Amino acid sequence: MTATAPVRNASPESRPTPSGRRVLPRLAARPRRITLIVHLASAGAWLGMDVVLGVLVLSALNAPSAPAAALAVAIGAFVGWPLVAAALLTLLSGVVLGLGSKYGLVRYRWVLVKLIITLVLIGLVVGVLVPSVADLTATASAALGSSGAFELDRQLVFPPVVSTVALVVAMTLSVVKPWRRRRRTAGPQ
Repeated sequence: MTATAPVRNASPESRPTPSGRRVLPRLAARPRRITLIVHLASAGAWLGMDVVLGVLVLSALNAPSAPAAALAVAIGAFVGWPLVAAALLTLLSGVVLGLGSKYGLVRYRWVLVKLIITLVLIGLVVGVLVPSVADLTATASAALGSSGAFELDRQLVFPPVVSTVALVVAMTLSVVKPWRRRRRTAGPQ
């Protein structure tokens, strides 16, 4: 039996990792660029919506009753499906980039931290922000219809601040890539 030299240009499907597991194929250059553009655009849209939410909330807090109610209705116009869509598109494109690149999803700490930030923010948007804004919009619409008094809850300042800071941290991690590759842990024996 003769020994054969390793094939340098073997496809990713045929290259086992040191642990013996098969690796996923990497994205080719063009699909990677397209996915990266989608990821950057959706994350930028998400960040932009958070900034607009912050401006609307601050404006509503400092406005008289009727304009504050109108601003609350405006908040409800994009905090629902547009914000959730941008967040989910950011998550999906990030997962595709992670799985299709050398970085992986959990191989590097900075990628793992970005994934955790994104999942926590999506959970907060879907579980807390969207339902509370739906209630807020209903109350504001009723106040506009009846010319009743309306006051925005000051707690609504926190979601855009927290989300904006978290998204800027995630974006910074993407640029700085601060931590080395995670160490492999020994598998079950």
